[in-house]
Amino acid sequence: MLCHMDGYFQGSLLDAGLTPEIGLLAPRRTVLTRGAWVEVLTGWIRGSDDLFMGLQSNVPWRAERREMFDSVVDVPRLVCSYGRRDILPDPLLTEARELLSDHYQAELGERFETAGLFYFRGGRDSVAWHGDRISRVRTDDTMVAIVSLGAARRLSLRPRGGGGAIGFALGHGDLVVIGGSCQRTWEHAILKTARPVGPRISVQFRPRGVL
Repeated sequence: MLCHMDGYFQGSLLDAGLTPEIGLLAPRRTVLTRGAWVEVLTGWIRGSDDLFMGLQSNVPWRAERREMFDSVVDVPRLVCSYGRRDILPDPLLTEARELLSDHYQAELGERFETAGLFYFRGGRDSVAWHGDRISRVRTDDTMVAIVSLGAARRLSLRPRGGGGAIGFALGHGDLVVIGGSCQRTWEHAILKTARPVGPRISVQFRPRGVL
């Protein structure tokens, strides 16, 4: 099901009037347990609110449904996926993917190729706790680079099997990179919230074969 969303969005005062552009790629790494790590860079894309509004209006968002227990339910967010040979919906996303590939290729051993876009319309849209259990990440270390646009939402992470959670409030052009064993030894989530929150778009760059 295709959906075109143009819900209300309150931009950041720091982004007002700025042309979208990518800043210096110098994220700060936090080392987790069991070979996992996460890097965060706030405001990597300056003037990101214009980019957000363009994607919000122009991406062919799709609603998905999935089986859960004995019923089929709506996935609480909209999606749009781009494969290795697809043209991304804004040239700035192509530039971001290539800069990330250049920066991480020596450590990652390959380049980012696919892009998944996820539209969170408000606080009821979410992603439950999960990690990757079906692709080659079951045995291999890898990375997922996520650019957050629009209103800030909290990305929560916790060790798989139990342990204290950590989190980062991400929005308005922030970058987070999940690396090492994080996809299989930790779980992450964007949890529902009852407080008023604006829409957010998550742009996720992944290497080939990483889900």
